[in-house]
Amino acid sequence: MSTNRTVSGMRPTGALHLGHYFGVLKNWVEMQHEMESFFFVADWHALTSDFADPSRIKEFVPQLVMDWVASGLDPQKCTIFQQSQVKQHAELHLLLSMITPLGWLERCPTYKEQQQQITNKDLGNYGFLGYPVLMASDILIYRPQWVPVGQDQLPHLEMTREICRRFNHFYGDYLVEPQAKLTPAAKCPGLDGRKMSKSYGNAIHLGDSMEEITPKVRGMKTDENRLRRNDPGNPEVCNLFPYHELMTDADKQAEIRQGCSSASLGCVDCKKILLESLERFLTPIHERRRELESRPDTVQDILRDGNARAREEAERTMEGVRQRLSFDF
Repeated sequence: MSTNRTVSGMRPTGALHLGHYFGVLKNWVEMQHEMESFFFVADWHALTSDFADPSRIKEFVPQLVMDWVASGLDPQKCTIFQQSQVKQHAELHLLLSMITPLGWLERCPTYKEQQQQITNKDLGNYGFLGYPVLMASDILIYRPQWVPVGQDQLPHLEMTREICRRFNHFYGDYLVEPQAKLTPAAKCPGLDGRKMSKSYGNAIHLGDSMEEITPKVRGMKTDENRLRRNDPGNPEVCNLFPYHELMTDADKQAEIRQGCSSASLGCVDCKKILLESLERFLTPIHERRRELESRPDTVQDILRDGNARAREEAERTMEGVRQRLSFDF
């Protein structure tokens, strides 16, 4: 077993946007060069909320992998696989569900919050309640030392750690209690200033063409106190500046900050600069995406090879789990 391993996943629920890239993918791309990395398409997890109509999940799986690879994940440097094609995840989920107290799941902050906030979907099912147990299985089955999380995701990882400790308490130390690898929180707000989200319709997607992006940027919210062209603005409250901090070079950022504060640079000019930065950033991603789309078998090859590597590692863990439960018939 590697002494420097990480695992993480993402649900196939639609096109990825800049928030996904700067919040997750950028960190994954860096980690694949630093440690042994397992990244999976969490298609079973997508069923917890989309069980009534799962037909599009099959379409979203290869699309998600294309976005990952176009963004810089290298299947030669990391293992990219599909959760539902590694059946050992389901076996470990079942076994861990036997030892996980119901009260732990009912007290999960995400469980309560999403039940209150998501009113257009029926979340009154075991799959949604037991989501943290499946998540724990996804992680523990690869016995990683690290799990990349943001500060707000620490409670989710702590549930996995608690389940791991409970297993080891009953059956002896075997599963590895993973540590949090805190990832930088990149601020990438939506076009309207809220969190970037597909459901809000305020996102710039990684696959958007410049023809699609241009009207989105032109309509972006800016400093609402800057009513006229010659009014000085405040970059700290303008919705454009976080994008410049992520994609515009440092010297240009300084010019923008000074120009906005002194009113020598208008919002229209600022948006033009942002469009140039977006084009520079997205062009190589679009080119890699088009190449993958022209060779659709490549994605299937990536998943086939990644699934095989993941199965081998997952089965190695499950052999030990079965032995400790005396289920090695």
